[in-house]
Amino acid sequence: MNGPEVLRLVDTISRDKNVDPEIVFEGIEQAILSAAKRHYGEDRDVTININRGSGEPSVSLDRAPLPKDELGDLLGRIAAQTAKQVMIQKIREAERDALFDEFNEMRSQMVTGAITRVDQGAASVNIGKIEALLPKSEQIPGETYKVGERIRCIVLEVRKSGTRIKVILSRVHPELVRRLFEVEIPEVAERVIVVRSLAREAGYRSKVAVSCSDNSVDAVGACVGVRGSRIKTIVEELGGERIDIVRWNDNLQVLIPNALQPAETEDVILCPMLGRVIVLVREDQLSLAIGKRGQNVRLGSKLVGWDIEVMTREELDEQLDRSVSAFSAVPHMTDELAETLVSQGFFSFADLSVIEPDQFQELSGLTDEQCEEIIEFADRESLREEEEEDRRKSLEKAAKQAEAQAAALDRMTGKPLGGGAAAANGKTAEVEPSASAASAEPAAEVATDTAAEAEPAAEAEPAS
Repeated sequence: MNGPEVLRLVDTISRDKNVDPEIVFEGIEQAILSAAKRHYGEDRDVTININRGSGEPSVSLDRAPLPKDELGDLLGRIAAQTAKQVMIQKIREAERDALFDEFNEMRSQMVTGAITRVDQGAASVNIGKIEALLPKSEQIPGETYKVGERIRCIVLEVRKSGTRIKVILSRVHPELVRRLFEVEIPEVAERVIVVRSLAREAGYRSKVAVSCSDNSVDAVGACVGVRGSRIKTIVEELGGERIDIVRWNDNLQVLIPNALQPAETEDVILCPMLGRVIVLVREDQLSLAIGKRGQNVRLGSKLVGWDIEVMTREELDEQLDRSVSAFSAVPHMTDELAETLVSQGFFSFADLSVIEPDQFQELSGLTDEQCEEIIEFADRESLREEEEEDRRKSLEKAAKQAEAQAAALDRMTGKPLGGGAAAANGKTAEVEPSASAASAEPAAEVATDTAAEAEPAAEAEPAS
């Protein structure tokens, strides 16, 4: 192996494997060193150097240059023994590092690949140089994939795994919507239109806030396209996911009503100390503003970065009265201070318990001891209210269980034993845990004696 052969080998490997030529030179030097150590002994001082310009190798044994004939024999022995193994190991490590750096720079970028395998919900995707993984948790709900199908995903995570790298893809990440906007809408790709904020619940609905640096361009209209052509392509890629395009505004009084569209709002009240916004709507707009299972207000909150609470003006007035009345029982709390706190959005003891003492002192003008006493009182009341809420929920759960047991007895006996009278009167009786437990015992013994079941079932009637 002479100098020109070494240079050709280095050039070929570095281009084919996309690795730095210096790494290949080091691999060859390591291969020569390994062979020399085996031939001359591990205790000998061997130094290897390859001229990066000419490719000529030079070997020193115990600081004395090795004769060319011995060097030729050594290099011939390397080709047959150690060089291949050392070179392969070095090249694999370098190739892995190069791939890791390449895909690590692609995080949050969109890639297109073909499904190669689907195993227990997780899909393997060929994205060129490697096969990436699309886990079940990163798939859009309801989507199914077939082998050979091409999909678009976001590079979510890249990590080293032994001599290989592992790339995790995602189709539920909000950045996928941003990248699709850049691909399908030229104005977004050219930065004429800017996607300012994103909120997404994958497979159901997304909200995208856009702004434009050119006043002659309608940001929302450009994203929608002629007859919805542009946004329709994105919706189809996301499996029919609904996308709301919102006009961005630096003024929260304008942005928040835009974020809650299509609902119409009456007023927006900002509570900066709590990062909360109270949005007032008419009664007929309340359900539309909140959305199905709170989806519209939840996405709007993510979009603007503030907690949004939607209510009617009547509900707000009732809440203000309740809060002022509750705060009046707090030690050292005057009516004026209670009204001030309520005007800042502090509606409950839970809100009051999280305020910083120095902020509260600045707001109230009270002493440090008085502020700490008020906050401790609010913390205790907050815990008490939380325990009462948990107790109420457990009672409701017990009541539902008792109703279900009574309905089961009705079906088995053919007689309206449990819950019939209460249902007829349009009432729901409160069930104590003991009553629920008492009704469970006869329900378990129903199969033994029908006459014996009727009496305990009748006793459970007030609890159903």
